Amino acid sequence: MALANIALSQPAAASLQLSSSLVHGEAKLSASSTLLMGSPLASRNPSSLSSPKVTRRQLVVHSKRISGLEEAIRIRRERELRTSPTSKRMPPLRRGKVSQRLPVPDHIPKPPYVSSKLLPEISSEHQIHDSEGLARMRAASISKTNEIDKAVHQMIIDAGAYPSPLGYGGFPKSVCTSVNECMCHGIPDSRQLQDGDIINIDVTVYLNGYHGDTSKTFLCGNVNRALQRLVKVTEECMYKGIAVCKDGALFRKIGKRISEHAEKFGFGVVDRFVGHGIGTIFHSEPLIYHHRNDKAGHMVEGQTFTIEPILTLGTTECITWEDNWTTLTADGSPAAQFEHTILITKTGAEILTKY
Repeated sequence: MALANIALSQPAAASLQLSSSLVHGEAKLSASSTLLMGSPLASRNPSSLSSPKVTRRQLVVHSKRISGLEEAIRIRRERELRTSPTSKRMPPLRRGKVSQRLPVPDHIPKPPYVSSKLLPEISSEHQIHDSEGLARMRAASISKTNEIDKAVHQMIIDAGAYPSPLGYGGFPKSVCTSVNECMCHGIPDSRQLQDGDIINIDVTVYLNGYHGDTSKTFLCGNVNRALQRLVKVTEECMYKGIAVCKDGALFRKIGKRISEHAEKFGFGVVDRFVGHGIGTIFHSEPLIYHHRNDKAGHMVEGQTFTIEPILTLGTTECITWEDNWTTLTADGSPAAQFEHTILITKTGAEILTKY
C-alpha cells in the first residue's frame, strides 16, 4: 500500500501546461513541469505607443527542455494508442457503490490502528528484525491471489491473518483495487471490470504481529499494446530498483535506477507516493522515493521496506476523490504499479512477497 509523499510538491506534468497571470504589471507564464527560466522580454501595448506615457510589462517565459528522443517516444506512444487494433477509448472511472466492510473473527489479532478512524502517523523507527521477527515477517508476506475483496478477505482470515488495509485510517475494505487511471488506493465497489482494463490489486496482511505488503497489475482481456508495455515496464522498474539494494547501498540509487528505465520508454514516474518501512508497523521510515532524488541514508542488513513504483502514460499529477483515498491521474491517462516487500541482506535483497 503506497504512502503519500506529502512533503513533496505535486509531480511534474508530462505535457507542458501554461497558465498566465498579471501581477503588478508583470505577465508570467508558468509550467507545472521542470522549468527553464528565460530572460525577461519587454512587452508594450500597441495602443500606448502614441502616448508619451508607455507602460512597460515584463514577460517571463518558462519552458520545458524536451530532448529529441523524449519527443520521438511520446509521438510513438500516442500513435500506438490511436492505431492499436485492440485499442478503444475507455470511459472515465466512476465511483460505484461501496458495500459494508467485512467482519473479521474475534480470535484473529488485529493491528492497533483498527479501533480508530484516524490515519496513523508515520513511525520514525526503521524496522530491523531478529531471527524470530524475520520468520514472522516471511509468513506475513506470502499472498497469492487475483481475486478481489471478498475472496482476498476470506483467504486472509482463513490463514488466521488480518487484512491490514481494513480500518487503516478508516479505509473500508480489505484490499485496494486500482483500475486504469487510478494510481493507487482504489476502493473495491460495484463497478464491473471491462475488456481492456488494467487493474492493480494491492494486498497487505497482518500475521503474528507483522505486516507483509505486495501488489501487482493485471491485464483484463484484450489490452492494447501501449498499456501492455506500460505494465511490463513498470514491473521491470520495480525489479531494477530491487537489484541495487544491499547492505550499505544508498537509498537514492533506487529512484535513479527506476527513473532511468522508465524514461527510456517515455513513461512518467509518480513522486507523490512512496515505498516505506514495514514490519510490526504498517508504515514507517525509511521512505523510498521512486524518482530521482537526493535522499540521504543507506540500507542496513536486516531492514525491511517496500519498493512500489507507479508509472503513467501521461501526467504524473493526480486528483483524489472525496473518499480521501482513490487517487487518479489528473489527465485520465492510465497508470500501473507493482510492489514487493524486501529484506536487505549483506550482498543483496531477498523478496519476501512471492507472487
